[in-house]
Amino acid sequence: MPNLHHTFTPEATIPATLTHCAETPPETRPLQPRAVGRASVSCKARDGRSVLDRLHQQGSMKLLFPQTRDTALTGIVLNTAGGITGGDRFDISAHVAPGCHMILSTQAAERAYRAQPGEVARISNRISVGAGGRMDWLPQETLIYDGSALRRTLEVDLEPDARLLMAEPVIFGRTEMGEVLEQIAFRDSINVRRAGHILFADRTLLHGDATTRLGNRATGAGCGAMASVLLVTPDAERFLDPARALMPSTGGVSLIGDGVLFARLMAVDGFDLRQTLVPLIELLGAATIPKTWMI
Repeated sequence: MPNLHHTFTPEATIPATLTHCAETPPETRPLQPRAVGRASVSCKARDGRSVLDRLHQQGSMKLLFPQTRDTALTGIVLNTAGGITGGDRFDISAHVAPGCHMILSTQAAERAYRAQPGEVARISNRISVGAGGRMDWLPQETLIYDGSALRRTLEVDLEPDARLLMAEPVIFGRTEMGEVLEQIAFRDSINVRRAGHILFADRTLLHGDATTRLGNRATGAGCGAMASVLLVTPDAERFLDPARALMPSTGGVSLIGDGVLFARLMAVDGFDLRQTLVPLIELLGAATIPKTWMI
């Protein structure tokens, strides 16, 4: 399976040639309007269902809660700024109370647009799941445009018997429109801890001419879309064979630890990616994918 380069190297050791994301001193560039959005949400149990407990939202980050028949609380994240560009800041914090179930998705694909020189967009997401709780973190695709600079982090803290389903799809340009990514700076960091100990860590760094790099056989073999899918649950092993049956030649899935299943998918474009990703999420989640994915 072709793999996108990802690294576990601490940031301090990244060569200077990869520091396109470093911010230019404010006095050397004109000030630009910037979008800032923050949202914090938690749920609690009531009458056999998970319901909204606390909600705080600020700036261009909003959360909507559609009515469903599920016992889980479903939240839809909405960025009213209409996309992300250099200098923007977005933060989401979510807490799942013991025994509760929360599903978080997005209204649509997020778009990372061209950034001003020296400016970086930052997205910081933090999730905590209490004992016996479950979080399904299912944002739709992040679409990377030429000239964009995006740094994204996801930090998840799980109690020993908490469960997690995570899917993070990324699309590098719109293939059907002939887009070429000649200069991007994309850094993605995912850390999942169980009872305070690191359970899963993943780093993705794609810098410079992404189209050429992804065209290399050892990195993307011409693929322009990828997704990382993680399942943390005591019975993860039972999903291994059914998940492998769904895999295309550009994807793979493994049981990487006790109760930890991980899949990496590559595809030519976003449409191709969804042909595997949607059935995989439905298999691992044992439920229907949020309806926003189908709009």
